[in-house]
Amino acid sequence: MKSVAVFRRLAVAALATFAVGFALAQDAPRPAPAQAAPAAALSDNLPTPPPPSVTGSAWLLMDYASGQVLAGENIDERVEPASITKVLTSYVIAAELKAGKVKVDDQVMMTENAWRKGGAGTDGSYSGFPVNQTAPLLEMEKGMVVQSGNDAAIALAEHVAGSEEAFAALMNAYAQRIGMKNSNFVNAHGLSEPEHYSTPRDLALLGRAMVRDFPEEYAYNKIREFTVGPITQRNRNLLLWRDPSVDGIKTGHHSGAGYCLMASARRGDQRLISVVMGSTGEAQRATDSLALLNWGFRFHETHRVYDAGKAISTQKVWKGRADEVQLGVAAPVLVSLPRGKYDQLKPSMDVPETLVAPITKGQAIGKVRITLDGKVVAERPLVALQAVEEAGFFKRLWHEFLMWWNAD
Repeated sequence: MKSVAVFRRLAVAALATFAVGFALAQDAPRPAPAQAAPAAALSDNLPTPPPPSVTGSAWLLMDYASGQVLAGENIDERVEPASITKVLTSYVIAAELKAGKVKVDDQVMMTENAWRKGGAGTDGSYSGFPVNQTAPLLEMEKGMVVQSGNDAAIALAEHVAGSEEAFAALMNAYAQRIGMKNSNFVNAHGLSEPEHYSTPRDLALLGRAMVRDFPEEYAYNKIREFTVGPITQRNRNLLLWRDPSVDGIKTGHHSGAGYCLMASARRGDQRLISVVMGSTGEAQRATDSLALLNWGFRFHETHRVYDAGKAISTQKVWKGRADEVQLGVAAPVLVSLPRGKYDQLKPSMDVPETLVAPITKGQAIGKVRITLDGKVVAERPLVALQAVEEAGFFKRLWHEFLMWWNAD
């Protein structure tokens, strides 16, 4: 009997040693940027100067890749989007084309309603398509994008959805998908109406979505002029003539909105989007927009910190057929930051202390967070990169004992 008691004590001691070793094997979160920091130029170590002064009621500058706002004022203030509205109209049409609900060679009627509300007899911009005649959808859309034709916008809305009201419902549905949380649209052209509004942040998100989701349709925005019949009109975006890196996006103006411009430029691998609302003139909105873009490109850079589907950390799993699981992110993590600050990024993770199978592939398990100078610049869910099935009865029982042994 005495020998049996000794054996039991030795067995418990062995189990305890194994349990401690298993617990210590748990991989502590040690995330690190996925690429080496480039050597910083001497000038990059200087403080980032403030953004240029902007003449306008609200404005912002956004990095396209990361979606981060680099600078801005009143970015969530309600504004009248004026003809920048037509970017959403273009987005809806592009989405409906992709879905096969309309075609580029559809014959779109310039109805009397579209002609009276948005044609040459109005105070707004118009395309010049003849009333009660048709034109291919593609031509009508270019008349709306390049010439900012209100008549073309109304005709397209009627063709796609049957009426302006039905098209506005589509606009709001797509706006919600894009993430435009503080916007509402009641027409396709942007003329002033009480419940027709957006914000600089929402408009920048719209521009970002247009570039990302429909690059072919987005390219219409860089066409400098377009001819309908005997009438040739120039694109009102003056930056298309001032800077070759600018390829969009849209101007807007009426008495309630002032002069507005949503611009985008690409230099190398970096793209920025600026939004200037309520400016005092056509030249002023262009000057301010270009100043913002130049400032952004000069003093900011964007880095891919983590790639999608690549392991950031390996964590131990209890009661599973596999004893560990790799954690990563479902989509690439990009951050925009002042130049020369890349090596100052500080990653950290929040992961549960105990992971128990079963675990499904893609299951959210904690978060990865990246800070710079004490401020969070990116935060994403960590997900399991592979499934871990539940182990058999005896392994689960064994792990249950080990978990009990290590419990406080």
